[in-house]
Amino acid sequence: MSKRYYFHSDAGHGWLAVKRSEIVRLNLSNKISSFSYQKGLTVYLEEDCDASIFLKTKKDLGEEYSFKETYTYRSPIRSYESYISV
Repeated sequence: MSKRYYFHSDAGHGWLAVKRSEIVRLNLSNKISSFSYQKGLTVYLEEDCDASIFLKTKKDLGEEYSFKETYTYRSPIRSYESYISV
């Protein structure tokens, strides 16, 4: 079964919303940069590097996924706390 992720973008950038528990499950906690953001239990992976690392790992494991995209002119994600590995 395919897992659906939300891809949020604004006029300048984009982020893939992923639950922190999935990042931990995939052993990626220390591979995510501070260019990604976090709020609550969700990590917003920046589109250029971090989201690519996440999606490549899923693909390598044979895990299927799909996207739903959302757009706002200036995303509130920019005001969230920078990602910190726990």
